[in-house]
Amino acid sequence: MKEKLNALGGPLEPCSVNPLTGFYRDGCCFSGKENDGIHAVCIYATEEFLEYSKKAGNDLSTPIPEYNFPGVKPGESWCLGGYSFVKAHMEGKAPKIFIHSTHERILELIDLETLKSYAVDL
Repeated sequence: MKEKLNALGGPLEPCSVNPLTGFYRDGCCFSGKENDGIHAVCIYATEEFLEYSKKAGNDLSTPIPEYNFPGVKPGESWCLGGYSFVKAHMEGKAPKIFIHSTHERILELIDLETLKSYAVDL
């Protein structure tokens, strides 16, 4: 099996297990081919970003008990969809990210230098 790599080319580090995140709900932002939304970006959620995301139609903060989703709170990490990240970037609202926990597949949507400008863990 191919090693899971982060956007910098190193080993992909976990993003969050509380709340449990990732397309595969394994705590990592690995984005395989079946993940059309490219949920590859490990973000640091702030109240400002969560409010923006909710207004943009991607409500991350409201719990959905039937899906065992507690909602993301400010200060937590979460695997955000790549298209949502790019949209937030284009609108000047992108959150800080943990680049060592961000899967390399995000580079299909945004260049590394731009991604690095949001990194808090370089």
